[in-house]
Amino acid sequence: MSKRETEEFELRLKKHHDELRWLYMELYNNGSMFFELIGYLRKFYEERSASLKVIDRRKEADPNWYRRNDLVGMMLYIDNFGGTINGVREKLDYLQKSNVNYIHLMPFLDTVPERSDGGYAVKDFRKVQSNLGTMEDLEGLTNACHKKGIQVCMDFVMNHTSEDHEWAKRARQGDGEYMSRYFFFNNREIPDRYEQTVPQVFPTSAPGNFTWLPECGHYVMTTFYPYQWDLNYRNPRVFNEMMANFLYLANRGIDIIRLDAVPYIWKELGTSCRNLKQVHTIVRMMRMIGEIVCPSVLLLGEVVMEPSKVVPYFGTVEKPECHMLYNVTTMATTWHTVATKDTTLLREQLDKVFALPSQYVFLNYLRCHDDIGWGLDYASLRRFGMEERPHKAYLNDFFRGLRGLSTSRGELYNEDLITGDARLCGTTASLCGLQAALESGKPEEIDRAINAIVMLHAYMFMQSGIPVLYSGDEIGQCNDDSYHADKNKASDSRYLHRGKMDWEAAARAEVPGTCEHRIFSALSRLETIRAEEDAFSCDASAVTLDTGDQAILGIARCLKGEMLVGLFNFGDIDKTAKALHSTGSYQDLVTGETVDITAITIPAQGFRWLKRA
Repeated sequence: MSKRETEEFELRLKKHHDELRWLYMELYNNGSMFFELIGYLRKFYEERSASLKVIDRRKEADPNWYRRNDLVGMMLYIDNFGGTINGVREKLDYLQKSNVNYIHLMPFLDTVPERSDGGYAVKDFRKVQSNLGTMEDLEGLTNACHKKGIQVCMDFVMNHTSEDHEWAKRARQGDGEYMSRYFFFNNREIPDRYEQTVPQVFPTSAPGNFTWLPECGHYVMTTFYPYQWDLNYRNPRVFNEMMANFLYLANRGIDIIRLDAVPYIWKELGTSCRNLKQVHTIVRMMRMIGEIVCPSVLLLGEVVMEPSKVVPYFGTVEKPECHMLYNVTTMATTWHTVATKDTTLLREQLDKVFALPSQYVFLNYLRCHDDIGWGLDYASLRRFGMEERPHKAYLNDFFRGLRGLSTSRGELYNEDLITGDARLCGTTASLCGLQAALESGKPEEIDRAINAIVMLHAYMFMQSGIPVLYSGDEIGQCNDDSYHADKNKASDSRYLHRGKMDWEAAARAEVPGTCEHRIFSALSRLETIRAEEDAFSCDASAVTLDTGDQAILGIARCLKGEMLVGLFNFGDIDKTAKALHSTGSYQDLVTGETVDITAITIPAQGFRWLKRA
């Protein structure tokens, strides 16, 4: 290392050393292993490329860079989007044309296809799936993205490994060193005690939390699937080696590390093994490790829990943990609102989010690679006579097109025939009725579906945080029903919305009058406006508004004397917002017209973005 780099590393280490050591010793009480960890930090700092260190210094000097209003994300599967990593690289111009400057590459590390769970059963944390490319290809992609101002996110699956991982293979052979990196038991006594308090994640498709291994005569803990073995973070060797993997991937040019299933990573007998205090200790240590070695890298926590469990993963202002979290409950509540045409619960949910400190940054989305779980605030819904089980059934029926005038085309996921519980799958376009409208060929139905798609994105862009599109949503891509004919996918309905990118449809985004052009151009216009208006940044204050109509959601954003108002009509007929408690002239940011906000009509499935003149 140069003298400058040595001083830089030592300065960063000094800033965090005492707290990092305190937390590590509290967890492991092992000084030699802590010394080894510091050696890893030094090693990966030394190996970090000069170009990445330049990015580190730039972002270190501008720590709020990701909180501004110019980031737009997109989630994509490498094989579906570009075929290979190099194929994605060839599509960077398309991403820029889509105003996307943050891409989340869905799991691409080495796995066994028939035991992959979409890539979340990792066989080797330092190898890319051979059909997608190599680590060198990944570095080429991240380097090309950085030159275009695009941030790259990837999943770090830290709760478990594949049963095909080298550690698991050695553990299966009876090697005690590697068995200790998982949870092995030679009888049912301890597993049965765990089962008394630990909920099941997939009670129908993967019941229980342990799997019997007849070849070695042991049970192993498998919270998710039998081929995903839970790592034992009580073992400092596991923590050190996984941190080495984390830093290795960061050094490949990854800007954002998504911590998959982070609430599950610490196991404690007699508890739910969810959200334990040791999890927060580990995430806090990861935050400091990143700030020492690669301070430009952000931590994105995947916490699919109720809001009270999600927010603690931000940590505190003095001792932060994750930089960003998913706005999961708001997403589910949004689709509830689409079905009920009543914004009451959504408004309550947004009020809770808007009341949080502005330092807390959420990723907002309509759809992602996963199903929609109906984790709503049922205590609030009971005030309106909505009980959890029948309401979930109503929502699942609605989004399958089985209730009322619904034209949605979704499918159930992980249905439990005993409890009646189930989750839902489908693309944004198909859930908004575009698939059914195209099948009917009726122009008015197509118009209504497109209006709904655009309105939902306009509402998402109005939330506080970073909007993330799911690949294909920018052109209104519908469900991929072909998965039913694939024996490796047919049992998992999530592949309904994990179809290949339709590049012929994407080409039609250039053709005026097509559905693809109408959606793409509308979203592009909104993204441009959002980047131009500072009141969309995370620093702005936001509140919901009383619109006088339960079908209309009102949001106001204020920053430095500027005020934006968003009005979103979830209803099927035109509505008038009458109780905004605001006067004066406003400019419609989309049409440019000047309007009187005291009583303003919002078209069915339409919206208004207004700026105080």
